[in-house]
Amino acid sequence: MRGAFKVLLITAAVIALAPGVARADGYFVPWAAANAGNGLNFNDNGRASVGVIAGGMGAGIVGGEVGFGYSPSFFGTEGDFGRNTVVDLMGNVIVGIPVGGTHDAGVRPFATAGLGLLRTQIDGGTLATVSSSNNMWGWNAGAGVMGFFNDHVGLRGDVRYLRGFENQVTGVSTIDANPNQLHFWRASIGLVLR
Repeated sequence: MRGAFKVLLITAAVIALAPGVARADGYFVPWAAANAGNGLNFNDNGRASVGVIAGGMGAGIVGGEVGFGYSPSFFGTEGDFGRNTVVDLMGNVIVGIPVGGTHDAGVRPFATAGLGLLRTQIDGGTLATVSSSNNMWGWNAGAGVMGFFNDHVGLRGDVRYLRGFENQVTGVSTIDANPNQLHFWRASIGLVLR
């Protein structure tokens, strides 16, 4: 009987002293956006893009996310540049402060930055008669806010800057402010599901 009591006491102590289960605040965000100011001297102001973000934040403050964006007719209308797109796939670190807690209604301003892939595709047209595609490394940084109506649904808005490392004229990858590198701003809004 004493052996069973000791086992029960040790088991209770281990359970009581064990760290609590870590909770990650996971989320999924389908979004729509407008792009502005690409670095290749084309007028893309207001061009639309769509995408999704999936991520999670440990303790509601620091986390990671993966974002995919698709920008059709990025370089201009299909008549001038044929079918043309820019696709981005980025892995980011996100840091935010949950105002009102990590559950129920609340607001979370955040900053985010990361690295990933930028892909351009041009398929003919009157100004660009050849087809070309290019994959390049790129980076992005931005800030925004998530607002939650309840535990599971909210809205997210952010502004971010995306830039490729590759010079579009020479094909050389550099880390500088060369105007020949693909670069643009994106303002997005999306529905947050957590």
